[in-house]
Amino acid sequence: MTTGAHPDETVVGLEVHTELRTVTKLFCGCPNRFGDAPNTNVCPVCLGLPGSLPVLNRQAVELAMAIGAALGCEVRPSSFHRKNYFYPDMPKDYQISQYDEPINVNGRLALPDGTVVGIERAHLEEDTGKSTHVGSSGRIHGADRSLVDYNRAGVPLVEIVSAPDLRSAAGARAYVAELRGILVATGASDGRMEEGSLRIDANVSVRAAGGPLGTRCEIKNLNSLRSLQRAVEFEAERQSQLLAEGGTVVQETRHWDENAGSTVTMRSKEEAYDYRYFPEPDLLPLAPDDAWRDRVAAALPPMPAARRAALLALLDDPATSQGDQVASVVDLDLDRFVTTATSRGVPASLAVARVANELAAIEGAGDLDADNVATLLELEDRGELSATQAKAVLADLAATGEDPRELARRRGYERLEVGALDALLDELIAQHPSEWARYVEGDERLSQFFVGLVMRATSGKADGKAVVAGLAARRSTWSEGLGDLGAQRRPD
Repeated sequence: MTTGAHPDETVVGLEVHTELRTVTKLFCGCPNRFGDAPNTNVCPVCLGLPGSLPVLNRQAVELAMAIGAALGCEVRPSSFHRKNYFYPDMPKDYQISQYDEPINVNGRLALPDGTVVGIERAHLEEDTGKSTHVGSSGRIHGADRSLVDYNRAGVPLVEIVSAPDLRSAAGARAYVAELRGILVATGASDGRMEEGSLRIDANVSVRAAGGPLGTRCEIKNLNSLRSLQRAVEFEAERQSQLLAEGGTVVQETRHWDENAGSTVTMRSKEEAYDYRYFPEPDLLPLAPDDAWRDRVAAALPPMPAARRAALLALLDDPATSQGDQVASVVDLDLDRFVTTATSRGVPASLAVARVANELAAIEGAGDLDADNVATLLELEDRGELSATQAKAVLADLAATGEDPRELARRRGYERLEVGALDALLDELIAQHPSEWARYVEGDERLSQFFVGLVMRATSGKADGKAVVAGLAARRSTWSEGLGDLGAQRRPD
């Protein structure tokens, strides 16, 4: 795209690379394990030594098929090719990948806002090693020296290529967040972007709305949702400004500089012919039969969209403002705590709120006993613990794993009897007649004033909901007995 119509639409297509959670690498028996000492998980096959032969990992194939099934792809017979290029972290100087016959094609991914993004392909390939450039820039240009760790070389990857259906940086971020949830749900990936097991290349172009696609630039190796959104925003603005000034966008690969908040040129964009693909002579074509595909698809657990829908259905109002909390619960894989609690009669609104807020803030929350959390929520729902007390007991539960009833008893959280609460409310109303009068006249802020007084007087043992209900009942009785309170207070 050169000069012409004003470029007011961003077009984004994403290539997401996810490492598979296999025990061993794609073509050899070396451990697939993150964090080990450099160059300890290597052998002649993943080092590309002469005479070594690859053997395909069955578990990797099944996980690739699971990804395809979860994304609604056609799982097809496929073959492997050699993708030839030279980098120091490529021990063979080629990568075994899939080219014109990928295992998964023609899928789709629906985002929470209803946007549907096409999945062109999701193919199997091997990962490269990891280069570390020692120097102030952290990049090869200007580095004093470079170190290579081949532990990652040969780790199985699935590359998921979207259609250019995304129209904003925020949409790109939402797509990767949803895709990451699906990959984790299938068990194919741990989704840990900070460890490099999920990496993103973003293809960005701009055009006049509805016009032909513009010239794209590819931003390589984005490793966080924040970086993805910032990089796409910057690159779209850069291209728009360039075109508005009469310039031309050049197809190229660019690097995202997190500190500078900008993209910079890496190299001219390669095309398929630059890689000189040819069939991998040491591997047979891969042709999973119908029974194998069906077994993999049948073993899939519910995906995030279905889990969100299930939690929303538990709420009294499906259009509830708790939609963001529901999404957070599912994203953090904590929905079992909500379903366990609701199965025991706890209101879904309470369960979702506590899990999305307090439980989600606890490190290692997913390891807690769901029945213990449900017991705690039952105590709060019955008024045996106030919200403040329940949060304190939850912190103790996370630290000890003990029965929440025992933890509450140990803290001295004994339920305040109804009669004692009634007497206390009457006493506090008598001590604060002016505030009570304003509350009766309709100043709802005074409700929290009296709740605070009760909580201080009871050391937090009172149930806030019971206090509010008691105040409302007394106001109703007071109003019926005195009529217009303001008129009663005016002088004759």
